[in-house]
Amino acid sequence: MSIQLFDLTGRLALVTGSSQGIGYSLALGLGKAGARVVLNGRDAEKLADAQARLADQGVAAEVAAFDVTDHIAVQRGVDEIEANTGAIDILVNNAGIQRRAPLEDYSVETWHELMRTNLDSVFYVGQAVARHMIARKRGKIINIASLQSEAARYSIAPYTASKGAVKNLTKGMCTDWARHGLQINAIGPGYFATPLNQALIENPEFDAWLKNRTPAGRWGNVEELQGACIFLASEAASFVNGQVLYVDGGVLATL
Repeated sequence: MSIQLFDLTGRLALVTGSSQGIGYSLALGLGKAGARVVLNGRDAEKLADAQARLADQGVAAEVAAFDVTDHIAVQRGVDEIEANTGAIDILVNNAGIQRRAPLEDYSVETWHELMRTNLDSVFYVGQAVARHMIARKRGKIINIASLQSEAARYSIAPYTASKGAVKNLTKGMCTDWARHGLQINAIGPGYFATPLNQALIENPEFDAWLKNRTPAGRWGNVEELQGACIFLASEAASFVNGQVLYVDGGVLATL
């Protein structure tokens, strides 16, 4: 197998929620593999900072600020990228939030906020981009699922529900769009050191539990997700479709 199968030179990748954390790391990895990158988020200042940090590492990126929970804004944003920046070859649906609370106390408003961000956005952006990809008969969509697509933990039942839905939406996208030449897969991260998990990282009891629970014995580093993303975005994954690739240090492999 040639290393050229993993070369993304000339491809254009849109990564949602990419001003920090996992999204930023995936944008960096795709850029290092040769792709042109478009960063997305709602905060223009954070996006500009991320763009500058990528430039410092030799990755040139464009910025597209729009709200992925607003389907009209998504359609306009995607169409603008297609018209002014280029055809989107790779989409990474990464935008997501976490809101922890016991399920019996979880507010309806927070439930809808979480679902809009974690699930609705995957449909909105996926559909908007896929319409262009279908016309071209090619494209890669990578949804960010989670370890919690398979397993629950106290106080995050709505998050678990949203990521379980992302897993099955990935399968549904494959079922509808593979016939048009698209590959749609997901990455399921385990526990990674990100701003989303900062409260857990700083909790000594949880930190000890997580390290004991994970066969690898540690938190993941966001850079360790780049290889999975590059693989699924590349020609090396040309017949991989509707799958979730879990990158979790072995958590799901063991009781």
